[in-house]
Amino acid sequence: MTTKLILDEFVNEKVSPSIMDQLLSLGWRHFGERFFRYNLSIYEGKVCRVLPLRINLRKFDFNKKQRKIIKKAKDFTIVIRDLEIDDEKLELFEEHKHKFKESVPQSIYEFISRKDPAMIPCLTKEVCVYDGDILVACSIMDVAERSCSSIYAMYRLEYAQYSLGTYTLLLEIEYAKMNGFLYHYHGYCYDVPSFYDYKKRFEGLEFFDWYSGWKKYPPKDLRN
Repeated sequence: MTTKLILDEFVNEKVSPSIMDQLLSLGWRHFGERFFRYNLSIYEGKVCRVLPLRINLRKFDFNKKQRKIIKKAKDFTIVIRDLEIDDEKLELFEEHKHKFKESVPQSIYEFISRKDPAMIPCLTKEVCVYDGDILVACSIMDVAERSCSSIYAMYRLEYAQYSLGTYTLLLEIEYAKMNGFLYHYHGYCYDVPSFYDYKKRFEGLEFFDWYSGWKKYPPKDLRN
């Protein structure tokens, strides 16, 4: 069966929590005011399917490896608050972007609004991890009415042994569960092995079938 291309985009500075839930449930993502969704991409020179992912929080529990990550980071200090970009976070972004070999981001404002990042297009929180007074990791997430959504995560590369990208995602999930949310949306992955595969390692995982809605992951015809 031939796959029909989906490539949609719009711009909006203000979206209500309930509408944000609806957009996320239809496979939409956003960076700042720019909303987008697409079902096909190119990876390593080949066309692959794009699978929006979410975690059904009623079916989620921390697995053994995730509990180990949390335990290893037990001496860090965690702060969750409205997003505010300052020199410390800009410095962290500049260091973290060196981990990328392709599609290297040039500015944190590729992912968030310059005007009011805590409120445009919706309420946006930061999850900060400190080692003493040093900011070692920060993730950015949207807060809707019944769900949360990961936007971007960054960490100091010398702390890579703590798996801080996964750790901040686990903290987001914990925040969502504690606040009674139903879902945590953590981005897109591909139907082939890629650098997005870490997103597939969560209990309660669901993927969005572009033609029939959300289903338990993995798809029956998944190529990997």
